Amino acid sequence: IGLFYCLTQLPAYWIVKSCADMVFVTSEPDVEKFITKRRNIDKITVIRGGVDVKPSVEYLNSKEVIPVNEQKYDAVFVGRFHLQKGVIELVDIWKLVCQKKPDSKLAMIGIGSLKDKIKGKIKKFDLENNIELLGFKDGTEKYEIFKQSKIVLHPATYDSGGMAACEAMAWGLPGIRFDLEALKTYYPKGMIKTPCFDFKSFAENIIKLLEDKDLYARTKEDAIAWAGEWDWNRRAEFIFDKIFTNI
Repeated sequence: IGLFYCLTQLPAYWIVKSCADMVFVTSEPDVEKFITKRRNIDKITVIRGGVDVKPSVEYLNSKEVIPVNEQKYDAVFVGRFHLQKGVIELVDIWKLVCQKKPDSKLAMIGIGSLKDKIKGKIKKFDLENNIELLGFKDGTEKYEIFKQSKIVLHPATYDSGGMAACEAMAWGLPGIRFDLEALKTYYPKGMIKTPCFDFKSFAENIIKLLEDKDLYARTKEDAIAWAGEWDWNRRAEFIFDKIFTNI
């Protein structure tokens, strides 16, 4: 299926590369692919997503912030239940976490074609009391889960970016990810990098982040600061400037 999808995109890729005056890409590694004799690097812009930081800023500046030791979930995942997002791998990782911290709880926000496989693996590993599948959540419902979570997990196995995790970071959740090439510029701080597809190291980083208060505080500060760079108003100004300075 992946090969068929790739082949269907080739004509569009050729047309864009040959004819477009400007090109927007989703990550730094894609920039070089669109440089041609008639279009230099100034005409290619990396466009990341955006995050509405207003609700999170108001919450973090209020007196209602839930102390870390009172939060319900040790970690949260938010995204599609798709192979790209590493959701099946996440169950393996959480099993390793629970071997060291048996009462650890993970909230998984999302829906998708892998839901039944995830449920089956949770049952196989006897993790029904450790992983909650919360389905699709948005707006206030999602924010309430972020308030009750200590860290955000982004175990994508291949990606061009993604902004779901950054929304959680805006609520003060430090993160953990695999060290994918595209994520080096998407999440350069606020997330602990893990060697690609090393489940044991990923689990160890989760435990370390939960137990090392100084590391947690530093990574949390970085997460909030970096999420602020994703504010929709800043994103809009950036794109506006890129377009109209290149006309």
